[in-house]
Amino acid sequence: MKLSNIIFGVCCVGIAGWWLYQRIDLRNREKAWETDLASRIETDFSRTRGEVTEYIRQYIPDVTEAQIDAWTASGRLENKMLDLDGDGTPETVRYFRNAAPNLFRIDPDCYAIVAANDTTLDRPSGHNAIDALNIPAIVSGVKDNLLLGKARPYHSAPARMRVTYTLTVDADAVPDGETVRCWLPYPRADVARQTDIKFISASEAEYVFAPESHPHSTLYMEKKAVAGQPTVFSEQFEYTAWGEWHPVDPGSIRPYNTTGRGYIYYTSERQPHMTFSPRLRAIADSLTAGIDSPYLQARRMFTWVNDNFPWASAREYSTLDNIPEYVLDNGHGDCGQVTLLFLTLCRIKGIPARWQSGFMMHPGEWNLHDWGEIYFEGYGWLPVDTSFGIPPFAIRNAPYMGIWAVDEPCRWKMDLPEAEFFYFGGIDSYRLYVNSDYSYPLSPAKKYPRSETVDFQRGEVEWSGGNLYFPLWDYHMDIEYL
Repeated sequence: MKLSNIIFGVCCVGIAGWWLYQRIDLRNREKAWETDLASRIETDFSRTRGEVTEYIRQYIPDVTEAQIDAWTASGRLENKMLDLDGDGTPETVRYFRNAAPNLFRIDPDCYAIVAANDTTLDRPSGHNAIDALNIPAIVSGVKDNLLLGKARPYHSAPARMRVTYTLTVDADAVPDGETVRCWLPYPRADVARQTDIKFISASEAEYVFAPESHPHSTLYMEKKAVAGQPTVFSEQFEYTAWGEWHPVDPGSIRPYNTTGRGYIYYTSERQPHMTFSPRLRAIADSLTAGIDSPYLQARRMFTWVNDNFPWASAREYSTLDNIPEYVLDNGHGDCGQVTLLFLTLCRIKGIPARWQSGFMMHPGEWNLHDWGEIYFEGYGWLPVDTSFGIPPFAIRNAPYMGIWAVDEPCRWKMDLPEAEFFYFGGIDSYRLYVNSDYSYPLSPAKKYPRSETVDFQRGEVEWSGGNLYFPLWDYHMDIEYL
């Protein structure tokens, strides 16, 4: 046999072996993810009927089984049939962990019961109370900047913050001596409204920042687990967050260059959570019928999402196949879910749209938060917070700012026309911007699937034995306003 034939045969066997290894490895990963996903769903759907009923009785003491049945069947009480005994047949009803609180957010009759005793409806509370002061300051500042011809006219009312972020892995979640890998959120330096970032310290002597251009801005560290002790990672930094607002004349928006690479990228589908399904196409077309201006088209879709999809506590995104369709099916969504719905509708209509996320940093009410940006030729990228939407303190049908009636229960109204659509082209001064896109690999790369496969905020943790899912660790943020 010729040497060349032997070499050829060995190469063929090697290629076949490599292909078989890849197939086996892929299938093993798929099986591992199927098991992981089932566990995540069980974690999300952890409430029994009795637990849900007990919570509802705090507000409706005489609630009946028939009412529970009706809310269960309609999905107002979000539920799922689970295979808890592992025989392959789902046979046990379990409710989403926040199904009962969500009922009083999404069901009009239940909401009215809570609202009837809610004295905060007389005036803004929580982050709305802060925004009611911050928004006029931003709008006034931008108007002054434009009159004075300042170089950065659309940014004003800065807030400087010192942040200490801590992630704590439970004791013995990882065996003694094993290396724990951790990714923490870190402020982006590639956006005009987030400036003067100053890294102060990290809990570990060695750390790695993700490249500035990476969609997920992270600080990576490693640490050995110690038996009986929690594994703690922390970072401290300062930065300045600016409020932003863009007064837009719809008639001055120029046509898009539809052949440009950026335009094509930001108006394209992105599976699975920006899918141009027939249902979404029909909604986008119906909402924008007879409207030629892309600005007014986008504003129409923004108000439709605001008016039809109340905020409710969210299932983990990693358990959802298509987030915008989930919002449509369930009639509610959290900040990231309604943002993905809005961005997808914009892209369907040829309006460039992109994801942003991180945290809302309002004093006393910081939290994970998602929003986005849309692009208009001649104005550039404008922030849009679909979840904050039309503030409850804004006067709807304000002069030259909308076509909506004053029908909210809130009786405290702001005499500022720009407040109604402030979050359509504006954003408050209390943000920590971490992500410019979603579902990208982390840097350095993670070996196992992320706990949150779409967004990145709380952080991510793993060891050689696998990913550490949320119940095995906690996070906390201390914010000092400078």
